[in-house]
Amino acid sequence: MSANTGVLLLNLGSPDSPAVGDVRRFLREFLMDGRVMDIPWVVRFFLVEFLILPSRPKESAEAYRKVWLPEGSPLVVTSKNVREKLQARIGAPVELAMRYQNPRIEQAVDNLLEHGIDEILLIPLFPHYAMSSYETAMEKTRTVLHRRAPGVKLVVQPPFFDQPDFIQALVASARETLDRGYDHLLFSFHGLPERQLKKTDPSGSHCLAANDCCSGNHPSHGTCYRAQCFKTVDAFVRVAGIPPEKQSVAFQSRLGRDPWLKPYTDIELPRLAKRGIKRMLVICPAFVSDCLETLEEIGMRARETFIEAGGESLELVPCMNEHPLWLDALENMTHDFLSLSRPSQNQGDTTQDND
Repeated sequence: MSANTGVLLLNLGSPDSPAVGDVRRFLREFLMDGRVMDIPWVVRFFLVEFLILPSRPKESAEAYRKVWLPEGSPLVVTSKNVREKLQARIGAPVELAMRYQNPRIEQAVDNLLEHGIDEILLIPLFPHYAMSSYETAMEKTRTVLHRRAPGVKLVVQPPFFDQPDFIQALVASARETLDRGYDHLLFSFHGLPERQLKKTDPSGSHCLAANDCCSGNHPSHGTCYRAQCFKTVDAFVRVAGIPPEKQSVAFQSRLGRDPWLKPYTDIELPRLAKRGIKRMLVICPAFVSDCLETLEEIGMRARETFIEAGGESLELVPCMNEHPLWLDALENMTHDFLSLSRPSQNQGDTTQDND
C-alpha cells in the first residue's frame, strides 16, 4: 500500500456510556441528522426535543446496560479490535471513527493527516447503501476533510453487499450456528422509511413502483437499500445452501408512524411461530459488528416475542465481528483500490460507482 494513503473505517456509533445523559447526547446527534430523520428541521427539532428525548433516553439506557461490556459499547469495542487487526495486516495508517459520538471523525482525520497522507480510503462499515447510514457517513467525512485538508483525496469504498469476500465471511461466521440445526432462518435487516428509498432512486420512478422492482439489475439498484438487501440474501443462501422454504426476509427497528420497509421483524416472528416454526435463527447482515440492534433487540426482545407466540427457541446468528475472513475482505478492499486508476473528481473526492 502507498505510504501516502491512509484508511478510515467508519461505523454508526454508540453512547459513551449507558448513562441516561450520554444516551441522550447520542440520540440527539443521531436523530437530528437530516439524513436519518429526513423531515424539515423545525419539525425534526420539535419531534426530537419534545416527543423523543423526554422518555427515549431512559428506555434506551436500560437496553444498553443489558449488553454493555466492561470495555465499553460492543460496537465500539469490536470496531477497535478490527482496526488494530487490520492495521497489523497493511502498511498504511488505519483509523477508526463513528458517525455519531466517539471516536470522532475529526480526530481520526487529524490522526491520518499527521502521517502526511495525500489520500484517504474511507470504508463505511455498512454493506448496503442507505442515506441514513452509508450516505451520511460519506458526506460527513467529505465535509470534515474539506475543512481540514481540501487537497487530500477521498476515495470511498462502494457498498459491498454482494462482494464474494463479504458473502464468504458472512457465511463462514454463521456456519457454526447454522450447523446446529434450525427450522427457519430469518434475515432481519435494519428498516428504512419507504420515502428514503424513493429519495435515493436516481430515476425517481423505479423504487417501490412495482412488486418486482428489486429483481434483476436496474441502475436504481446502485443506491437502493432494499434491492441490495435481497441481493445479499440471494448470495448467502446460494453459498450456504439454504433451502428457499427455510428462509425469509424482514426489516427491524422502525420508528414513527410512516410506512417503513415490510415485512416487519416484530410481526413476522410471531406469525412464523404460529405457523409452526419452533427453532428460529435470525441473522442481521446489515450489521458487520454486534450492537444494540442485534444483541438486545433480536437476541433478547425478539426471542421473548417468538417464544411467547409459541416458538421454542430463537438464536441470534453473531455478526462477522472479528472473523478472519472479514478481516481478509477488508484487507482486499484496500488492495483493490490501490490497484485501480482513480481520476480526481469534484473537490478531490472519488467514489467508485457500484452498478
